[in-house]
Amino acid sequence: MRIKHMFKKTVRDIRDEEQENIPEVPDNLMRKCNACKAAVFVDEVKQNQYICPHCGNYFHVPAYRRIKLIADRKSFVEWDAHMEEQNPLQYRGYEEKLQGLREKTGLDEAVVTGKCTIKGTPVALGVCDCRFMMSSMGEVVGEKITRAFERATEEKLPVILYICSGGARMQEGLVSLMQMAKTSMAIRKHSDAGLLYVPVLTDPTTGGVTASFAMLGDIILAEPKALIGFAGPRVIEQTIGQKLPKGFQRAEFLLEHGFVDKIVKREEQRIVLADILRLHQDKVLNNVQSDNKDIKNGFKSDNQESMKTVEEDNRIWPDFVPSGDFTPWEHVQLARAKTRPTGKDYIEALFDDFMEFHGDRHCGDDPAVIGGVAFFHGQPVTVLVQEKGEGTKENITRNFGMVSPEGYWKSLRLMQQAEKFHRPVICLVDTPGAFCGLEAEERGQGEAIAKNLYTLAGLTVPVLSVVIGEGGSGGALALAVADEVWMLEHSVYSILSPEGFASILWKDSKKAKEAAAVMKLTAADLYQMGMIEHVIPEAEPVSRENINDIAGYLENGIADFLEKYGEEEPEKLLEHRYERFRKM
Repeated sequence: MRIKHMFKKTVRDIRDEEQENIPEVPDNLMRKCNACKAAVFVDEVKQNQYICPHCGNYFHVPAYRRIKLIADRKSFVEWDAHMEEQNPLQYRGYEEKLQGLREKTGLDEAVVTGKCTIKGTPVALGVCDCRFMMSSMGEVVGEKITRAFERATEEKLPVILYICSGGARMQEGLVSLMQMAKTSMAIRKHSDAGLLYVPVLTDPTTGGVTASFAMLGDIILAEPKALIGFAGPRVIEQTIGQKLPKGFQRAEFLLEHGFVDKIVKREEQRIVLADILRLHQDKVLNNVQSDNKDIKNGFKSDNQESMKTVEEDNRIWPDFVPSGDFTPWEHVQLARAKTRPTGKDYIEALFDDFMEFHGDRHCGDDPAVIGGVAFFHGQPVTVLVQEKGEGTKENITRNFGMVSPEGYWKSLRLMQQAEKFHRPVICLVDTPGAFCGLEAEERGQGEAIAKNLYTLAGLTVPVLSVVIGEGGSGGALALAVADEVWMLEHSVYSILSPEGFASILWKDSKKAKEAAAVMKLTAADLYQMGMIEHVIPEAEPVSRENINDIAGYLENGIADFLEKYGEEEPEKLLEHRYERFRKM
């Protein structure tokens, strides 16, 4: 007798008995989270927007389920369903694979497109589904996306596209590659028509899709931790022979390097998308806030009431009388005071529903520039602010308001969007000067500033610049080529800092006080010289405690400015701006 066979049979019998005692789990009742490895109920995951209830990991969302999460109830109408597939390479087994995926997923292809409303705003909506061949882009995917943009252009609709993809579809060869060009050209036509495109990048977004329609949005959103890149991590590691750093090619990496505007949690996406759509509506909204408040931060928000107050109180642009006997050097010190409000304080005091956008689309995002879109008295405006920060830690993060090339490229991008969407531009200037450093020169600081000057000179929308603190040299001018330039009474605006002036001309930076006296850098000096249009008086040097006093002047002044220039013909606006600087 072979004893080992007896033991084998015994073990097998015990295992069989154990298996019989395990309760059966119905199919599709539970699934495993790839991040925390926990078993979770499928229904619980669905009810939680396909987010793991244990660790917050994101599951892939089926296309039609995603549409239900984003679109208004029963508003979605699908476009171009049941398109005929091609097999351009006559690749063996391709048709059978496609048919099997249709039966398994209930999809016709890897993208679903159509029209819906999001909180009442009509949009063209497309959603990729990675269950269908990893949402790779073949001819049908490219055609459906192209048709969606063409129809959106015809119907003057914004486009929102939820994207995930493994890239080009290998089984279709060069036909697949050509879809990159075809979709990009359709997006260009849509953009040329002045229409909004918002891609939302989800996990994974790679390959030819990343190198085409995924990265061509006006505003690019991404889900947290989504893998986003051209070449996949494994390909890169094999090519360079190095292990990639943690977080490489994730959404947070792209935000840091300037390629996405915002990372938005899944549960917040519908609200954020609705806000973006509202900020890009053509018409002026009479009531911006949902509760229709008439008072904002102590100041009237209704335009007519504000202008009535201006006329009655004569608060706006009275003959300027200095509020005290301050020396130029004292003005410099007040402009630099740590208690002085910074740009973000004025954003909060003056604008409604400000939404910040990030990234230069080149290599980074500069915290020294805050840029985005907001409502002013119900009118969408682009806001660009040089930000020093509050407190030492934030001062360092924002580089004390010294802007790098990335900051000027970011402001340039937002200026160009303001032109496209016909939004006035409000710039708040507060910088000691552009950042001078090795890396700034390597990335073309001079070219970045020059492009800002060039672009501002040609914007056919009203541009207002207000110096709220320091206006240091070309770094300040890069946001001050405007139809009008205003200054707060204790702000300064000069060719460079008094220390730099003294160092260059007198070889002694310690003579900054004397330099300030001869530089004519105060608001009063520049007003008398005709370099600026208005001085906003500071009865008391402005601080965060009394910012509302200054904000009152600014709010009324901005309303007056927008009324004055808002109806100006583009040609006249450009000519006025040209003549303003031509006479200097």
